[in-house]
Amino acid sequence: MFPILSEIFFSGFMINSTFIRRTHLVQSFSVVFLYWKRKRMISNRESARRSRMRKQKHLDDLMTQLTQLQKQNHEIITNINFTTQHLLNVESENSVLRAQLNELTHRLQSLNEIISFLNDDHGDDDDDDDKTSIDFTQPAVADTAFLNPFHLAFLNQPIMASADNTFQY
Repeated sequence: MFPILSEIFFSGFMINSTFIRRTHLVQSFSVVFLYWKRKRMISNRESARRSRMRKQKHLDDLMTQLTQLQKQNHEIITNINFTTQHLLNVESENSVLRAQLNELTHRLQSLNEIISFLNDDHGDDDDDDDKTSIDFTQPAVADTAFLNPFHLAFLNQPIMASADNTFQY
């Protein structure tokens, strides 16, 4: 390429050049220009092809990332739903256990009052010489069976509490 260009410049400055020689130089210059133009066009096409390939690769990477993020999002939503359901179950169970605790605390308090009543001295004074009088403060034999918590049928029944805090005996 350089010899042709140098010849074009050199021949342009020659005083004794012929018309044919000038025509040949113009044709040579046209050939060089067309060669350069064709080479540039091929380079531009290759650059455009590389650009399209980069763009397609970037698009494919974004689609892969989208799929991965959608999968992670689905897993997170599933975990949240599972955890929420577990929380609701634990809260419901906790409510039932609190109701049972309250009922059992009340029953224990009642039983302690009964035991305290049974253990109290109900006027059993041995120094009392009047045995003919009837002492109404002392329970009779039939009454002691009633006051004994182990003889009461309803106290041996299990207590069941449901989620709406109603008790069943």
